[in-house]
Amino acid sequence: MSYMQSTPQLCRSLLSQWRNQLELTKLEKAQMAGELKALDKQLERLSQKYLRITVFGRVGVGKSSLLNALLGKKLFPTDVAHGCTRKTKSVVWSHEIGNLTQVELVDTPGIDEIAAKGRARLASRIALNCDLVLFVLDSDVNVIELEAIENLLHSGKPLLLVLNRCDQWRSHEIKNVLKSIRHRLPPTAKDLIIEAVSAAPRKAQIQANGRIRSKECVPIIGSLQNTLIKLLKEQGNLLLALNALRQADNFYHSLKTGRLERRKTAAQTLIGKFATIKASGVAVNPLLIFDLATGFALDTALIIQLSKLYGLQLKGPSARKLIQHLSLHNSFLGGVQIGIHIFLGAIRHILILGAPFTGGLSLASTAPVALAQAALAVHTTKLTGRLAAKEFLRGSQSQQVQPSSILRWVIRKDPEVKNWLSNWPLMTKNELFAMKSLLP
Repeated sequence: MSYMQSTPQLCRSLLSQWRNQLELTKLEKAQMAGELKALDKQLERLSQKYLRITVFGRVGVGKSSLLNALLGKKLFPTDVAHGCTRKTKSVVWSHEIGNLTQVELVDTPGIDEIAAKGRARLASRIALNCDLVLFVLDSDVNVIELEAIENLLHSGKPLLLVLNRCDQWRSHEIKNVLKSIRHRLPPTAKDLIIEAVSAAPRKAQIQANGRIRSKECVPIIGSLQNTLIKLLKEQGNLLLALNALRQADNFYHSLKTGRLERRKTAAQTLIGKFATIKASGVAVNPLLIFDLATGFALDTALIIQLSKLYGLQLKGPSARKLIQHLSLHNSFLGGVQIGIHIFLGAIRHILILGAPFTGGLSLASTAPVALAQAALAVHTTKLTGRLAAKEFLRGSQSQQVQPSSILRWVIRKDPEVKNWLSNWPLMTKNELFAMKSLLP
């Protein structure tokens, strides 16, 4: 791979490599057909340099009017009555912008017409299916708008704020509204660009009959249009690449969660099976050395089976490092296990040797000792299995090229990426912690 490649080119190459190496079972293909189709569509848009801009905001703030003003044509329906837009609609923007082959403008319904849970789902869907959001306001920001802005920022979505209907205020009033909006934004959103526009200004006009009617005037959107064009020329391909990475990461997170859920059940069954075998052997075997040898052999076999279950074969330097890491964590457990086994085994051995002198009565006391050893064997096997599963998950994670690892690499390479993703939580240690409930 050439070191002269741009960040979007590198993202495109790495994502293509990841997608080609992604192996899905028939069950996974069936369960995730919709998500997979959306991901492949996004990767195709990345390859074709086909960018989408979506307007978002409350009902009646002038989202459709803003898009019509950018297009220079009335292609999106508008009406005096609020809530004219009932579903998403898109139109291609005719401007030639940099090396983007196509820019699509998308209108959406008003967020305050939807219940809170529905708003969160809509924001999430919009965040995945577009590369840039124009969040439209027509006054100071309210609670519903702040909630939607935070949801979009949390999704890592590039966002521009647009204050519409500024023809209704004086210049000092506009400054006060902009200052108030910025003051109420979350700390991580204080540096968002806010453009003041008037998408469909109207001016009062006295007619010949003396009646006063409003006359539609030329839209005042020059500043926004210049900002958009400049941004898309300089970073349009980067925005496309970042959205593709986000969508790939979301898909992979869902895929991995499903796999861990299925592996959890299989791993629990496997650990239970080995714990039963070890407990049975320890309970009936009177010799400590055989108990320890059998226990270590079964633990080794369990670890090998878990490594296969979690898709990490025990081969090569990486496997040796993984085993060493597991051994460090397991050493204390093993030492305690050996100490307790020696103590319990010695008691049982003494009881067995004393059987001829007690008329066999001492043999009855060996049963509780054997049961205690069996319980210890079950407990230590489960702990070993859980620890091994956790280490194998971490090891399999580190060996694979994943969207999140590509994102972390890109952030280190390109400061502009860090600016766009400052609000998006990369799932690293936090993700592993969240996955804890999916381990056996």
